[in-house]
Amino acid sequence: MEQLKHECGVALVRLLKPVEYYVEKYGTWQYGLNKLYLLMEKQHNRGQEGAGIGCVSAKAKPGTEYISRERAMGSGGIQEVFRQAYKQIKNTPANTPYENIPFCGEVYMGHLRYSTTGRSGIAYIHPFLRRNNWRSRSLMLCGNFNLTNVDEIFDQLIDQGQHPRLYSDTLMVLEMMGHFLDQEVQRLYERYKPQCDKGEIRNKKIAENIDLAHILRSSSQTWDGGYIICGATGNTDMFVLRDPQGIRPAFYYHDDEIAVVASERPVIQTVMNVLADNVHELQPGQAFLVRQNGEIAMEQIMEAKNVSPCSFERIYFSRGSDKDIYQERKTLGRLLLQPILKAIDNDLENTVFSFIPNTAEVAFFGMMEGFERYLDEQKKRLIKNHTHELQEEELERILSMKIRQEKVALKDIKLRTFIAEGNSRDDLAAHVYDITYGSINAGKDNLVVIDDSIVRGTTLKQSIINILDRLGPKKIVIVSSSPQVRYPDCYGIDMNQMDEFAAFRAAIALLKERGLQHVIDETYKKCKAQENLPKEEIINHVKDIYKPFTDEEIAVKTAEILTPEKIRAKVCIVYQSLEGLHKACPNHQGDWYFSGNYPTPGGNRIVINAFIKYYEKVTSDK
Repeated sequence: MEQLKHECGVALVRLLKPVEYYVEKYGTWQYGLNKLYLLMEKQHNRGQEGAGIGCVSAKAKPGTEYISRERAMGSGGIQEVFRQAYKQIKNTPANTPYENIPFCGEVYMGHLRYSTTGRSGIAYIHPFLRRNNWRSRSLMLCGNFNLTNVDEIFDQLIDQGQHPRLYSDTLMVLEMMGHFLDQEVQRLYERYKPQCDKGEIRNKKIAENIDLAHILRSSSQTWDGGYIICGATGNTDMFVLRDPQGIRPAFYYHDDEIAVVASERPVIQTVMNVLADNVHELQPGQAFLVRQNGEIAMEQIMEAKNVSPCSFERIYFSRGSDKDIYQERKTLGRLLLQPILKAIDNDLENTVFSFIPNTAEVAFFGMMEGFERYLDEQKKRLIKNHTHELQEEELERILSMKIRQEKVALKDIKLRTFIAEGNSRDDLAAHVYDITYGSINAGKDNLVVIDDSIVRGTTLKQSIINILDRLGPKKIVIVSSSPQVRYPDCYGIDMNQMDEFAAFRAAIALLKERGLQHVIDETYKKCKAQENLPKEEIINHVKDIYKPFTDEEIAVKTAEILTPEKIRAKVCIVYQSLEGLHKACPNHQGDWYFSGNYPTPGGNRIVINAFIKYYEKVTSDK
């Protein structure tokens, strides 16, 4: 219901043949640039705040740029950066050699940005660029990541003698890698200086022998967080590195012509027209490397540990066209059968099922499959119990039993664009969805509506429940295909304030109602006592807020606080269980926003700081 800002998207293309090869085979030198455009467009859902592209040319002549870059702000960023790139290309005189054409090169990099820090502006749009007259020292970087220990990295850069220009994890990663790249180049310079009198030959030797894996190992030692870091040097060496917990995803494909990387598998399948088995997932702590000579290598940069791929990727963020994600989302829907039956008192005859457009549609299909199987079993049981006395009329009635499903909510996508702030926003939010009148029997039917997640509950309270109530259902059952979101994310999703979470507000309300205010106060004291401890020693005591209650108690209270005034229907909320989530997504165990079990030490520091900030704000407001 609430649109979460989330993981950015990355796209890389590395051409493995000379440009003339693509001109002869595909009729254009723009083959790589066109593939980059498609990879980015197929991931446009991953970035609405801006986009950037970059290109590195190995053959650019001295006196011309060997790295081209364009960046743009806004939801139309993809179209804008490519418009600018093609404009430069169009303005290049006819018969210009390939090496002098902008965005004609071997490495293409694209990025789609969703800010999770609140910082905006063109200075924060990837790719970031570290230019140098020595190709080997130049570095272009983009990524899908959020580091939890930016302060430590900042201090480390200062200790190196640097002066960071922005307090940005991307820039700090760029400068840290640049530092170790400089060291590697200097090492090779000292090695080849006695052997090579000419700088051109010496630089060629340096470029051929740069140890990318060593640079990545040296740079990443102190990083804490979830990340996919993508980079290219001025010599067209390219790399992609995944965090050792495997929190952020990346996929790659290569043949003898091209190597590509993207944040999602079906994107590569579609753009390259290959089967899923030909697209591989980068493993935790692993790097995908392409050397300047086109040689491809896989290197284990860091030992995989506490492997916890983000489950929200499977529930919501990634495209449902991935074959595994599609089945996982259907399973999430099927596993909700029993709690929904309990919520509707097993009254299938007077229940209509639907979903909130558009991301919950696949979970809805799975939910329907589960109920259809259940109903088939009920039909079998009824028939078996009446083997010798079943009349044709009764048989007809049993066989005609069906699960009722309707599309009761339709999203007015255009309207959201114009929503303002404050009271105006609340008023307009009530009209983001339209309903299908006459789709249920007023006063008689239950209405079950599934969504992928309930995080803040804002849209539920301001819009969805009010709109659904107009249909006159006896009961409205809001179903979340994911568990209760209870804790902040610190690895790339914009969920960072405790009181944003409907489940947290429900737990706090229950503690106060039942005379357990001391639990809140004691949790604060425990968190405050850890405020200055090293992140490795911190324990997530915010879990204590939820311990006195069952999941069902919190769900009941959540429904109560999210139900607007003057609603005629009884409202209840059904959540997926943690066990159900892990059963549906067995290979993606990252559930910290549900369980509070953070895979890196920095996560525990983030959550206790979030609670301290919440408690002190509430206390000061009294």
